[in-house]
Amino acid sequence: MKSLKSFFSLLLVIIFFSINLITAQEKDELGKIPMPVGGMETIMRNVVYPELARKAGIEGKIFVKAVINEKGDVVETSIFKGENEMLIKAAIDAVKISKFSAGEKDGKKVKAEIVVPIVFKLK
Repeated sequence: MKSLKSFFSLLLVIIFFSINLITAQEKDELGKIPMPVGGMETIMRNVVYPELARKAGIEGKIFVKAVINEKGDVVETSIFKGENEMLIKAAIDAVKISKFSAGEKDGKKVKAEIVVPIVFKLK
């Protein structure tokens, strides 16, 4: 708990959690977009700001493309947009260990691809 408090006292990680669906065969086909179980707090808790990036004052926005399967597991990730390798790795790691609700189409669970934007910002 102490490390979590010091984590938040050293930096502010803002997660703009307007998860954007980019494909699931076609954008309009999904009735329900995959969302993290527990909301944006789940991913925020999983983000570890890289110490070297923090010390160097590196900030940035990373867009992680994630494929979510019918069980809500992240089965594939890649970078949709992002510059700094340390922040990219931290963002991908946070998304990979998060559990999502599955996307749905016509009441059936389907594999879906989403983009999760994560903003790294120091206080």
